[in-house]
Amino acid sequence: MKVKWGSVLKNSNCETKVDVCSNYHSTIEFIGRKWMGIVIYTLMSGPKRYHEILSAVPGISDRLLTKRLNELVDANIVNKQYLDSSTKKVEYTLTPSGVALKEVIVAIHHWIEVYEWEQNK
Repeated sequence: MKVKWGSVLKNSNCETKVDVCSNYHSTIEFIGRKWMGIVIYTLMSGPKRYHEILSAVPGISDRLLTKRLNELVDANIVNKQYLDSSTKKVEYTLTPSGVALKEVIVAIHHWIEVYEWEQNK
């Protein structure tokens, strides 16, 4: 059973253990996509334009950043606001559900520091 990110946020009262595992798994998979966490982390300091995010995330391609931002907008974690319709200037900000992820991301960062975890140990 594939669960969409939006349904995880809207339906936090899972009825069965299987639902909890499915929702948890889909959420972790979504946040754990390549570059997703660092894009969210970059926006935690405030609104950013596309090139500001691109500069803050070394190694990400234009194509993948665009894809990740669109996925975050679709999941209602990031808001895309057009600043000027004639030049198509865009600014990205975290939505309330995106801001709520700050605690999760900070906790993961703290866990990494405390346990000096590296994937390839």
